[in-house]
Amino acid sequence: MLPAAVGPGGGRRAARERIGLVLAPLAFAALMLAPLGLSSEAQRLAAIMGAVVVLWVSEAIPMAMTAFLGVAGAVALGVAPATVAFAPFADPLIFLFIGTFILAQAIFFHGLDRRFAFAILSLPGVGESPGRVLVAYACVSCAISMWISNTATVAMMFPIGVSLLGALETRAGGELPARYGTVLLLSNAFAASIGGIATPVGTPPNLIGIGFIRRELGVDLPFFSWMALGLPIVALLLTWALFDLSRAGVPRGARLVGAADLVRSERAALGPWSRGERNTLFAFAATVFFWVLPGAVALVAGAEAPAYAWLVAHLPEGVVALLGAGLLFVLPTNFSRHEFTLPWREAVKIDWWIVFLYGGGIALGTLAFKTGLAEALGRSLTDLLGVQSVFGLIALSTGLATILSETTSNTASANMVVPVVIAFAQSSGIDPVLPALAATMGASLGFMLPVSTPCNAIVYGSGRIPLPRMIRHGIVLDVAGIIAIVAVVSLLGPHIVGR
Repeated sequence: MLPAAVGPGGGRRAARERIGLVLAPLAFAALMLAPLGLSSEAQRLAAIMGAVVVLWVSEAIPMAMTAFLGVAGAVALGVAPATVAFAPFADPLIFLFIGTFILAQAIFFHGLDRRFAFAILSLPGVGESPGRVLVAYACVSCAISMWISNTATVAMMFPIGVSLLGALETRAGGELPARYGTVLLLSNAFAASIGGIATPVGTPPNLIGIGFIRRELGVDLPFFSWMALGLPIVALLLTWALFDLSRAGVPRGARLVGAADLVRSERAALGPWSRGERNTLFAFAATVFFWVLPGAVALVAGAEAPAYAWLVAHLPEGVVALLGAGLLFVLPTNFSRHEFTLPWREAVKIDWWIVFLYGGGIALGTLAFKTGLAEALGRSLTDLLGVQSVFGLIALSTGLATILSETTSNTASANMVVPVVIAFAQSSGIDPVLPALAATMGASLGFMLPVSTPCNAIVYGSGRIPLPRMIRHGIVLDVAGIIAIVAVVSLLGPHIVGR
């Protein structure tokens, strides 16, 4: 996230942080003393989680530290012993995070992301058409964010977009209106957030939701199955986003004089492929292949085939990610000097805070189920809302996660909403798998405000995006996203997930 004192909305964020520091202990005390009718362990955990939620929403202290404090507080207050409370930090999905982040770090370190971006922008047909440049630029962001952090994708693509606009505006001689720069940069943020939905590793909320579904419901979601649901949603949302942005900001009949030459020169400046780039591409491609392979085998031979069972047992996603990351340390770039693809000093630069936040979030969610807090909350919501159908709960879950993601990070949104949705479904007698999936995907929405996601904050900081335009395009995309997720999960989910 952007520092409190830097970037758009810095003053408002600082005020929110101060309010959070005051409200968190008040929420803790109120829930500790309230007559909730819970067991003593559940009541203490409710107080802890109330304070954690306030701190997550306000970002008063670093989110990962909030997760650590929540779990430590649960041990200190006797909710659970340390061996139980901290067990989720050794969940296999933690190692999927670590392996994936190391692969992404290698991609950044060797500049493979920029090579890929300029290769797409220089494809035949993109040329000097403002509309085609917009589509290509957004598609690059979307494709990259399927595999690495949305925020990192936007951070990488943002200077490319700004440089492209600066050069094109100079050459266009007034033919390129300001609104085109607005929609081009917005397409970067929106497409990256959309692309993260496509794969389990595309964004942290996906793995958080998968973890809750596996741990609390005993249902495994293979990589291939997630993509079978995620890709149609991404295709629908990206198509709508590009249509909406093109209609609002692409000038009819205009030509971007020199655009093709600019992209070509930038691509040429990258030079020939290095050994490190080739090694990184091999490690990444091998990892993706073995992520997708079990699902492909199940599709061809059936889920009961021995080959599928062997792959699932011996090559789960977390193990594949670690093996792929391990290749980066054994594939040499200069064997005589003992130099390998990724130096350890670069590997340790991954986003450890997301790993810690994930572990803490899933630990608190697991304790909520163990103490009965989640069940009690589910019963209360059942009585309050009266939702009695799978479709109704899918729609409610998606909407709730989307609304929450507008005011807090998508990671915190998934940590808060998914376990509640599971408990709500169970208390209502509804199969919770599809509603939990919908809530997980809904947490990746939230396009309206600069504070909704770091992706929005980065492009808003350019000064080229008026806030009313971001809100207008963002709220329409939020609505489209809710409709797409509800439709795809409701129609395809029962066939793909088997529920």
